[in-house]
Amino acid sequence: MAICVTGGSSGLGRAIAERFAAGGNHVFINYHANDEAAAEAVAAVRAAGGKPHLVKADVGTQDGVAEVIAAVHAETDRLDQLVHCAAKPVRGPLTEADPTALRESIVVNGLALVDLVREAGHLLGRGSSVFYLSSRGARFVIPEYGALGSAKALGEHVVRYLAKELAPRGIRVNTIAPGGVDTAALRAMFPDTYEERLAAAAASNPMGRGLEIGEAAALVERLCDPELEMLTGQTITLDGGISL
Repeated sequence: MAICVTGGSSGLGRAIAERFAAGGNHVFINYHANDEAAAEAVAAVRAAGGKPHLVKADVGTQDGVAEVIAAVHAETDRLDQLVHCAAKPVRGPLTEADPTALRESIVVNGLALVDLVREAGHLLGRGSSVFYLSSRGARFVIPEYGALGSAKALGEHVVRYLAKELAPRGIRVNTIAPGGVDTAALRAMFPDTYEERLAAAAASNPMGRGLEIGEAAALVERLCDPELEMLTGQTITLDGGISL
């Protein structure tokens, strides 16, 4: 089995990469900047029994996407899971965001999935699954989260269109929308308040606690079950009911 995770060197991406490592699976870890985190992710995947492949590339560009998929194709002729976790956080009101950074965020978080699926088309086949990692900000307004939230909303709708286009080939596309969880992206977005935000979310959650990062990875794994072939084009929210 082979899985490719963009943004796989930390946070949810790394948790998913580790989850799929067992049994000697090929795990392609894409990252953009943090070499130290990438090295740690490789070690973790190897320790979990997988065969890690590191690909440093910016999936916000066509060349970067092509580089990632070329690295996958060099090792395998089939991609069982493609997971898009890469994100470019841009904090602050939309009207105050740097125009270039805002557009880069929209591409990486919202449109790169199209490029990844297009480029990987020859590696995806019946039974393959594509996942897009979204967040609460795609459906609700969160202060200073406009750039990322708008991009995530775009990505969720891209998933719906891709799901219908790829269904005849037996390829499923779904969105996973976890609740608040401690990740590098969250810390980057809210460096001064992330602990307070996580604590508040846990305190108000109907389940009486916050979400664990491994729970999101477990959901991705379970959704790959062939018996769930008819589940596609959906946004699955994993947050203990807090969004209700």
